Amino acid sequence: MKLLNGKKLSQKILNDLKKEIERKKLKLKLAVVLVGEDLDSKIFVKQKRKACELVGIDFELFQLSEQIQQIELAEKIKKIVKSDISGLVIQLPLPKHINTDKILNLVPKEKDAELISPVVCAISRLLEEYKISLKNKNIVLIGKGRLVGQPVADWLKKQGLNFSGLKDIKQADVVISGVGRTNFIKGDMIKKGAVVIDVGRDIDFETVSKKAGYLTPTPGGVGPMTVACLLKNLVYGFISI
Repeated sequence: MKLLNGKKLSQKILNDLKKEIERKKLKLKLAVVLVGEDLDSKIFVKQKRKACELVGIDFELFQLSEQIQQIELAEKIKKIVKSDISGLVIQLPLPKHINTDKILNLVPKEKDAELISPVVCAISRLLEEYKISLKNKNIVLIGKGRLVGQPVADWLKKQGLNFSGLKDIKQADVVISGVGRTNFIKGDMIKKGAVVIDVGRDIDFETVSKKAGYLTPTPGGVGPMTVACLLKNLVYGFISI
């Protein structure tokens, strides 16, 4: 079994971004809106801050109360996008009483740091780095969420690749999972030699690692790659404007 080392590859991407920022003397700022006290969200925000510091991008966090109402949050977002930021991330999930679609739609394309899905970029770059092709493979995508399932499904369709769901996992050459349920996928569920991409921290590493051919570790797999891809969006999106 071979580990797909996202941490190592993400460092290479970040180092390249740092050089590009210095070479072109770019002045960039990433803003992140965090609503509430979700622990996972706080970890993800911390990772974004650390990556920004590494490459030389200013970082500003807007931490708001979980009790904030839709109208107040919308006004706050409108004010932020009019400021001197280069890109904005609305950290998901938002509280249940907030209409997520309406809030995300307030972010103009030129300020949307996640306009190109960082998750799709992360998976694509990892597969490319380890020379893993998806052509003529049985692909299973687990999860239908906004951050993983939906963008990955769209990406696979655009490439003309067929995929199925959990019911076909035993026949899958490639498993991409973004459910968000710890130890959801066990080793006896997959076939020997399968490529397993764990986006939602769903994999029982101890048992899956004994059967998989390739596996993304958690931490150190897809996570750091999504942050690197996010900043790549910011840098190259800014250059192209």
